[in-house]
Amino acid sequence: MAGIMVILDFDKTIIDIDSDNWVVDELGATDLFNQLLPTMPWNSMMDMMMKELHAQGKTIKDIEDVLKRVPIHPRVVPAIKSAHSLGCDLRVVSDANLFFIETILNHLGIRECFTEINTNPSYVDEEGRLRIFPFHDFHSSSHGCNRCPPNMCKGKIIERIQASLAIEGQKRIIYLGDGSGDFCPMLKLQEVDYSMPRKNFPVWDLISKNPGLIRAEIHEWTDGDELERVLLNLIKKITIQDSVQLLSVDCKFETIPMAVHEPLRPALPVNQ
Repeated sequence: MAGIMVILDFDKTIIDIDSDNWVVDELGATDLFNQLLPTMPWNSMMDMMMKELHAQGKTIKDIEDVLKRVPIHPRVVPAIKSAHSLGCDLRVVSDANLFFIETILNHLGIRECFTEINTNPSYVDEEGRLRIFPFHDFHSSSHGCNRCPPNMCKGKIIERIQASLAIEGQKRIIYLGDGSGDFCPMLKLQEVDYSMPRKNFPVWDLISKNPGLIRAEIHEWTDGDELERVLLNLIKKITIQDSVQLLSVDCKFETIPMAVHEPLRPALPVNQ
């Protein structure tokens, strides 16, 4: 199954909520969050929120405990484990942050299913405060995409992954996402790939308004049950297609030369 890569968004795709909002709300900082939201980019604001929470005495363990309570559909973890067991290369592309994502994936017991996590970097500093930084350092330069937020263009990430796949050998991509930030990477998918937008979420609305822009085959889903069913059916479909293609390549027929016979001679007359 080395020919399949499954790329998943995190918030409202793997988990059922936005992890940033969840931490802020659960730690009682919603009002401050709403005050800061109009004043700075989201990614910068989350770094500021971690500073304020730290000043209020909230610890890293408090944040971890909140993250371990995030709601998730009961079929999502089995779906991820099944895709991994079938040999798919699973990766995360998310505008959350590394600390939140790894804390949740480790808690769910599926961190080892993913070969790569592409997200905003974060770490706990010497004072015990969580620092969150942009994936693209937009303070020094722009990533140049007007569809995406300044800190992250998921389309650029997909292009980098596609370039590496071209070197390693062709893989088909299945991309799952829900937000407006997932529209750009879905635009980068090829005809052999598959797009799995979450129905009635922002990315679905964008696709519905621009149906001709997506080259990949589109398979929508609404909840964890459908995520599991659609994803595993696509993996099965690709596996069968690849097996048939491999079989057709391997089955080479050789021409068997006909035996050369001397021409028939007319029978001699029988002497009476």
